[in-house]
Amino acid sequence: MLRPLFAALLLAGVSGHVAANTDLMTIYQEALLNSADLAAAQADTRARQEALPQARSQLLPNIGIGAGASREDIDIDGVGGDRYNTHYYQASLTQPLFRANRWFDYQSAKSLSQQAELEFSATQQNLILEVSQAYFNVLRASDNLATAKAEEDAFERQMQQAQERFDVGLSARTDVLEARAGYDTARAARLTAKTNLDVSYQALTRLTNQDYDSLYGISHELPVLPPSPANLQQWVETASTQNLNLLASRYAIDSAEDGLRSSKAGYAPVVDAFVRYNDTNGGAEIARAGQSANDTALTSFGVELTMPLFTGGLTTSQVRESTYRLTQAEQLSEAQKRRVVESTRNLYRTVTSSVDEIDARRQAIVSAKAALDATQTGYEVGTRNVVDVLESQRNLFRTVRDYNTSRYNYIIDNLSLKQSAGTLSPQDLEELSKWLIADYDPDRDFIPEPTEEEIERMSMGRQTPSRSTDNSSTGSTF
Repeated sequence: MLRPLFAALLLAGVSGHVAANTDLMTIYQEALLNSADLAAAQADTRARQEALPQARSQLLPNIGIGAGASREDIDIDGVGGDRYNTHYYQASLTQPLFRANRWFDYQSAKSLSQQAELEFSATQQNLILEVSQAYFNVLRASDNLATAKAEEDAFERQMQQAQERFDVGLSARTDVLEARAGYDTARAARLTAKTNLDVSYQALTRLTNQDYDSLYGISHELPVLPPSPANLQQWVETASTQNLNLLASRYAIDSAEDGLRSSKAGYAPVVDAFVRYNDTNGGAEIARAGQSANDTALTSFGVELTMPLFTGGLTTSQVRESTYRLTQAEQLSEAQKRRVVESTRNLYRTVTSSVDEIDARRQAIVSAKAALDATQTGYEVGTRNVVDVLESQRNLFRTVRDYNTSRYNYIIDNLSLKQSAGTLSPQDLEELSKWLIADYDPDRDFIPEPTEEEIERMSMGRQTPSRSTDNSSTGSTF
């Protein structure tokens, strides 16, 4: 009885719409090219990294040239007047010899550059997860819509059957009304599911600036395995050393420490080496016969030392500010570490428990189908009523939705665990793509084909084996 019912459910909502499906890696590549958030993050990273050459420039020689011209009119009462023109040219070179604040500013800029690079890498990782979440949310919504369609069709058939039985006097009017109420509820659920599917596509459009009709679906044969390594502490240790946001926060501490040193260096002397050249040419516009204009060239070089004695409390205030900034960076890093540890532990436990949950929910579909088949048979012979049939149908489709939800949650939680550990990469999407089906039709494939083992397990009432404790399972699928 299982096989005919299974076939009927599969055919219940077959759609005539055919469209070219899009795969996960294609959408990811389009997101890389079109994501406005990623482009903004990249521009921000490049802008922040310019702090490094700017700080380095303060340690290098400073060369400048200048030129000028002036005219002076002199008029003395009783004596007369003269007009003087002056032209000058100058050049200077200054090389910092000891400027501790600039050196520490340079060291701070190096840390800031590394921090910016890591934060951009974290943004790239987050894009992988965002694309995956948007992609599988669409698949989830597609399967939910297919389930709602099949449920609506099943309730409609039940309503028609109840009406036929009522017409020949085999059932009461109540059965017809109960069946119609179930059909109306299923129809409303189908309309809601259709809206949810349309909404879910918008996340992909936001990420890629492209519109999609349908996507590759995920195979029901996707292996559901515990995380590898199967050790919670190892995952926590990996996250503590490789999580990109956490590493970036540690560079923020390094930058703040150098910023404090730079502020304290405001008390130190400043030593510069210099070379200056000045050429001045000038004299009376109307000179006496035989008299030439003045032409003076001066070259000077040496070392200058400047010692700040009192700055009105500026340096002291800057030191206090830098101390607070360092405390802030340390506490933010500690808070980030705690969040990473919490997230890693929770995700590890969630993925581990999902292994048994998905297996149990898949087995529950087989049992629910058998229960519905038996209830339908009982209704036909008069031992069960229409309410029992409707409840069995609701239970079956609820079980299917729960199974698909847990399956997609498992995929996203797996990727989230890797992001928390700092190991998420496009390779994970490529591995996951191996289990995507190009001709996936949610109206046909939303429910898994039961295996012989699942049917036998249901028939014999055997307990579901726990795959999470199977030593042969050594790692996650992707």
